[in-house]
Amino acid sequence: MARLKGSVGAETKVAILSTALPMIAQYGYSAVSMRQIAEAVGVNVSALYNHFPNKQQILLRLMIDHMDSLMAAWDNQDIRGKTAQEQLEIFTRFHIRFNVEKPKAVFISFMELRSLEPEGHKTIEKQRRVYEDILRDIIRSGINSGVFHTSDAHVAAMSVLGSLNGVNTWFRAEGRMSQKEIEDTYVDLTLRSVGYEIKGT
Repeated sequence: MARLKGSVGAETKVAILSTALPMIAQYGYSAVSMRQIAEAVGVNVSALYNHFPNKQQILLRLMIDHMDSLMAAWDNQDIRGKTAQEQLEIFTRFHIRFNVEKPKAVFISFMELRSLEPEGHKTIEKQRRVYEDILRDIIRSGINSGVFHTSDAHVAAMSVLGSLNGVNTWFRAEGRMSQKEIEDTYVDLTLRSVGYEIKGT
């Protein structure tokens, strides 16, 4: 790519993040150095430090941006006036689609969370709780309305997320099932997991 040596501003920062993302996803946070990132971007190491004081800040920014992107995408989902089971279906399909579209960012958000320093870890955990609360509220609504039959909304939400997050580890676009078929299957599994009675079964 063209050298960015000496360049400053938003373009360089974006280039740093977009370059660091696949490198960290492929090799792991601990195996990637600031010098390697700078070389891949095409800037001096000193230019890299102008934007990020250390590698930890690059990782944290990648994770914050990922969560911001997730929440912004969810905000575009219209669940107003929907039943709890319809909302849960929308959430299930949304989560799978988002994760499939951003596999590297999703991989880093889970596998490198342990690499964050305490303050950064708290920041991401806070963002995650906001997203988790969306699912908890959907399940709690279904319990309160009598369509979901599970004893604890929090445990159910964590179970659902654990199941959905696993899709990204094995899904292949050229695989036996299409993404739509996988979504349909997971909608069925998710609804059953919260005790929703599916008609005709």
